[in-house]
Amino acid sequence: MNATSSAADSKGRSDATAGGKKPKANSYPWYSPRVWHGMRFGTWSKLVLQNQCKIHPFKLGLAATATLFSINNSLSYQLQNLIFGKKIREAKIEAPIFILGHWRSGTTLLHELMSSDDRYATPSTIQCFAPCLFLNYGPIIQKYFSFFMPRNRPMDNMTMGWDKPQEDEFAVLNLGKMSPYIRMAFPNNAKPDPDFLDLAAVPEKDREEWLDTLDLFMRMVIVQEKKPLILKSPTHTGRIGELAQRYPDAKFIHIARDPYDVFASTVRLWNTMDEVQSFQFSKDDYREYVFDCFERMYAAYDRGLATVPQDRVCQIRYEDLVADPMAVIGKIYGELGLDGLDKVEPGVRAYAERTKDFRRNRHTMDDATRQEIQRRWRGYFEANGYPLDDA
Repeated sequence: MNATSSAADSKGRSDATAGGKKPKANSYPWYSPRVWHGMRFGTWSKLVLQNQCKIHPFKLGLAATATLFSINNSLSYQLQNLIFGKKIREAKIEAPIFILGHWRSGTTLLHELMSSDDRYATPSTIQCFAPCLFLNYGPIIQKYFSFFMPRNRPMDNMTMGWDKPQEDEFAVLNLGKMSPYIRMAFPNNAKPDPDFLDLAAVPEKDREEWLDTLDLFMRMVIVQEKKPLILKSPTHTGRIGELAQRYPDAKFIHIARDPYDVFASTVRLWNTMDEVQSFQFSKDDYREYVFDCFERMYAAYDRGLATVPQDRVCQIRYEDLVADPMAVIGKIYGELGLDGLDKVEPGVRAYAERTKDFRRNRHTMDDATRQEIQRRWRGYFEANGYPLDDA
């Protein structure tokens, strides 16, 4: 799902997202993994029962495979704990780096660039999609089952792979905790409340259990990688205050992007992700959902940011990152007091060279939508230096 620069195909595909037809997802084979394939049986059963088993007949096959996988995940999780439980409990989380920003703001691009520093580990797709078994079976799956992964993500042409950096939010969800992403399973049903996009809206006991689960996953990855972590999930943006309190040595990078691009691309994101992931055929046009999530996310972000020392946070913009990746990475390392910029430079320049021909998806947008974005997201425009039409 990772939000990033949308690498469009060589024809520069145009996506109608405001008042036009729903964009079509890239090909995502029926046999490729879905989020729900990483759940244990209890978590999966609870999800289905809470949604009154309202599964579309055409989606029963997907539900059946999720059920089979969930049984295996439950057994594998017990085996993983038996073998690695002591190491997981004793693992130390030191100076994690969190990449924050709304979906489609460039968080994946930044995550992949930052992964060039091999002194850090970035949680991978196999680790995030299969937290119940990756310590035992992850290397085997990566080596022999790469054909299960499609070449590109459903929402853009960014490449996929078991070893690619991924959102840790998926791991927390699969380990049984609430996430905004749970909405994708049954998009026509009532959305969960609270959805944990803003942890301040969550009862303290539930909030601490959620943070404990994130902590558990981080220690699991550290057991395998033996390195400090660079994590990214757009959903963490509104959680900056709680994450800074839980991890006093953590550092944060927030990436912003032109709000019009963010809106249009996020509408496309939810269209395509629901097409691929859900057990229903969504009837939503996503506009109000995008507005609502953005506003709740940044209200929580602004509130939390005020509690975090400035030397622990670096603010960047997607457009600057695309224009000069090395300059922006240098800014991050300088402002956060990270050493070893020379170690990351070759990887950053190599990645930039490999992706220099990527072109973003182009979006159409009517004037009424532009005005609504300006009205509702005005604070984001002003905070990140994006011009308003009325300026």
